Amino acid sequence: MKAEAVEAVIRGLKRAGVSVATYLPDSLLKELYPALDADADIRTIPVTNEGEGAAIAGGVFLSGKRAVLVMENSGLRAATEHLARLGLGAGIPVVMIMSYRGELGENNWWAIPHGITMEPLLQTLRTPYTIVREVDEIEQAVVNAYEHAYASYHHAAVVLGGGLVR
Repeated sequence: MKAEAVEAVIRGLKRAGVSVATYLPDSLLKELYPALDADADIRTIPVTNEGEGAAIAGGVFLSGKRAVLVMENSGLRAATEHLARLGLGAGIPVVMIMSYRGELGENNWWAIPHGITMEPLLQTLRTPYTIVREVDEIEQAVVNAYEHAYASYHHAAVVLGGGLVR
């Protein structure tokens, strides 16, 4: 991930008032995790699976604070049960920032299903999302996701694709 993209994500999170970042590391966002860990304003919580991260982010919401779940888009499949209960069942929003594995141009056969399933799963979960491919769009996309999620009491996602993560 490009350094300017990492900085834009962190600026967007801070503008949105995020104080907790939960994440399951992936190779496409590997530069983002140490930057989050090093930021004094954002507490990081590494997780063992994405469902756990969604649950923690939901708990942070219930405490009156804001969190983000950062993951590869394959994690959406792992977190679907948690996200359905939180968003569709309880009105507890989780904002996700995901790398876009399986996007057109992907050169790993094992990652193609991540791209095939991501958008249909987001739609099934009734989760608004934006796919960002330019650095100058990241910060505002993150802010917009929080405004929407916290107004609707439902999830929102920012997907980082294209040259931002490859």
